[in-house]
Amino acid sequence: MKGLRQLAVFAFLIVVAQLPASFASEGPRQEVSLQGTGFFTKDSQGRGVSQHTTDAGGFLVGYRYHFNDWLAAEANYGYVRNTQFNLTALGAFNVQSNIHEATASLVVAPPISVARLHPYFLSGSGALVFDPTGNVGGIVPGARRQAKAAFVYGGGADYDVTKHLSLRLEYRGLVYKRPDFELSSLNSDVTAHTAQPSAGIVIRF
Repeated sequence: MKGLRQLAVFAFLIVVAQLPASFASEGPRQEVSLQGTGFFTKDSQGRGVSQHTTDAGGFLVGYRYHFNDWLAAEANYGYVRNTQFNLTALGAFNVQSNIHEATASLVVAPPISVARLHPYFLSGSGALVFDPTGNVGGIVPGARRQAKAAFVYGGGADYDVTKHLSLRLEYRGLVYKRPDFELSSLNSDVTAHTAQPSAGIVIRF
């Protein structure tokens, strides 16, 4: 799974790099971003399993290529660590995990800007990889690393400081199946929703 994700991101970047310059807007066409993020998952319940996840903070790095003034494509990698509390008929089971996020999205920017502020909307897909840490108090015997397909949507706005530097505020929503770490006793068969607000910087070139 890890190898496939890396190959997909590499292929995406290769395709983007080969796009003819005539499709690009004037000025910088590429950008990299670094954002601090929140990671807030709604509680859920299904198949007799009640689940609560701790709120956490992490980071998100991204690469975006602008085809023109209103359309772009981006690839992102994010990281966060939290703990999922599972209450079942057999008792309480807590799993702390490192969460790796890999997504690719299309970005649409409306043809409006106010005082250097440029809004945009995004939609795409990718995967969340839940990797148990094994730390005391957050491990269930038999819990394994598990990847879940994810749909991502959201939007944000960039505030131009200079031609090559912007500040970014963004909201991303992630929709995916709750992880069970390949343990049938933790399988709630529930679709989870995570809110991921973020703020950071963008460098264009």
